[in-house]
Amino acid sequence: MSPIEQLLREEWGRLLALLVAQYRRLDLAEDGLADAFEAAARTWTVAPANPPAWLLTAARRRIVDRLRAEAVAARKLPLLAVEASLQEEAQAFMADTDEPLVDERLRLVLLCAHPSLAPESAAALTLRLVLGVPTEDVARLFLVPTPTMAARLTRARKSLAGRSFEVPADLGPRVGLVADVAYLAFTAGYAPGSGPDVVRAELAGEAVRLVRVLRAVVPYTEVELEALLALMLLQHSRRDARVADGRLVLLPDQDRTRWRTDEITEALALLRPWLDAPPSPYLLQALIAAEHAIARSAEETAWDRIVLRYAELEELTGSPVVRLNRAVAVAEAAGPAAGLAVLDGLVLPGHRLPATRAELLARLGRVEEAVTAYDEAIGRCANQAERAHLVERVSSLRRPPG
Repeated sequence: MSPIEQLLREEWGRLLALLVAQYRRLDLAEDGLADAFEAAARTWTVAPANPPAWLLTAARRRIVDRLRAEAVAARKLPLLAVEASLQEEAQAFMADTDEPLVDERLRLVLLCAHPSLAPESAAALTLRLVLGVPTEDVARLFLVPTPTMAARLTRARKSLAGRSFEVPADLGPRVGLVADVAYLAFTAGYAPGSGPDVVRAELAGEAVRLVRVLRAVVPYTEVELEALLALMLLQHSRRDARVADGRLVLLPDQDRTRWRTDEITEALALLRPWLDAPPSPYLLQALIAAEHAIARSAEETAWDRIVLRYAELEELTGSPVVRLNRAVAVAEAAGPAAGLAVLDGLVLPGHRLPATRAELLARLGRVEEAVTAYDEAIGRCANQAERAHLVERVSSLRRPPG
């Protein structure tokens, strides 16, 4: 990954939030920042001492130029000159503590979660603008073609033109949507997208921080926010064990000594008051993740309890992805044949369904059927690291014994 691509991934969200906070125009902020990154890619031979400040300065200059042009076109008074102090102000922005930056990103998330937008559009726009997830990966998360997602994002941007950037007095109507947006962002970090990256733990970390900020500003205790943070922490605690030598390491094979026990402890404490609460999607998912966290080894995992939680979750949501996960749990608790039975009739885009079916067929010794299913999964898989894992699995099945 080039230095510019690294900056784009790490700095886009907070720089965009700062620009929207200052100019109150999403279109200007996004265009100006995109121009700044393009200028950096074209002109940098050696990176400046403070690359984010350089980008912020360049973006603000382009925004000022655009505002001048608009003022002239509208025959308004000339915009006051501000060029002289741009670099100093940018340095001051970048020297601020992290919390104001997070707060501006929260404002941008709340803007993207405006009631005028459909929930899917709000989530997609937040992933793209706040956390810098590429459009093609956003499309994959929503199971739509990239051109369809690009058009959806364009319509959402236009819909937000002129909307307030302020935090609304009543957060209630938007809290659930922002929580869903944050979890989609988290999923984007640990569900490998296009290209070679196995995971993007920094993206997942941004989503965790977003939920922390949201909890801090919501003036009441919300079980789904508490459960969502617990769920994220439990999954995020495994980040150091998810990859080894550039390869994806599945949960049963992970080195549990590399799991972050401080985050697991915090998550379990968050869940403890809600163990008898009515079932809800994030709470059930967090309780499932907790079963994995408290097991001392993969063999000691309480799969029977996990199966029950997945059954509750499937009844609550009707999600085919939940059914796929329940099939995996059933296979662990009652054998691969029982897991395959749960998959009967299931239709799901992407590679995970045929990959799961292939694994269960292989455990049953139905090698030819397993190879066919693996080949289907490989054909559907867009991520290089995951595809390499699938190719390795099918190669091991084709290898002669001994």
